[in-house]
Amino acid sequence: MAADQLSLGLALPTSWAREDFLEVPGNAAALNAIDRGIQTALVLYGPAGCGKTHLGHVWQEKVGAAALFLDAPTSLPELPTPPVLILDEPVLDETAFFHLLNRVKNDGGALLILSREAPARWDVQLPDLASRLKALPTVEVSPPDDALLGAVLVKHFTDRQINVAPDVIDYLLRHIERSFSAAADVADRLDRAALAERKAITIPLVKRVLG
Repeated sequence: MAADQLSLGLALPTSWAREDFLEVPGNAAALNAIDRGIQTALVLYGPAGCGKTHLGHVWQEKVGAAALFLDAPTSLPELPTPPVLILDEPVLDETAFFHLLNRVKNDGGALLILSREAPARWDVQLPDLASRLKALPTVEVSPPDDALLGAVLVKHFTDRQINVAPDVIDYLLRHIERSFSAAADVADRLDRAALAERKAITIPLVKRVLG
């Protein structure tokens, strides 16, 4: 793909492959849980941008196309039997959610829940649902540390065939949000700016892009 094509706004595809998930102590337990497979239900929780969505895609690939990504649904569509699905920041009617958990358990299904908060901290009014949620296995996914976020930034630039000096990476680590999504966004913005100006990615360019 030519540089002028990229500068017109064509984004590089995101890879959700298992081999592209960077394992570090803060996410190792979650990755191990996904690799072992889910027995009935599992909750992965952590701040935005910590890698939960990538782990969800890893599991989706592992179990096949029957898995569904549902973004904050207020109701559920028709589900396969057995139900195998992913709920991303679920916002469900509490009675419907309780029945879903029962169906997953009784029909031998599997449910992966991705959330910013552990279920014990959810504002749930239905006592039976609250009790069921508190009993679910949960694994925390920590936000990326400097080593991981730096490696993610380098990978984004490498995927674009761009060499970026270590001092630029260090500067970015001090000035961007600590999330994978922020790393992807800034790499894309810097790539576009460098193409438009026909310059290398340097700290002065980073300062202009970050504004």
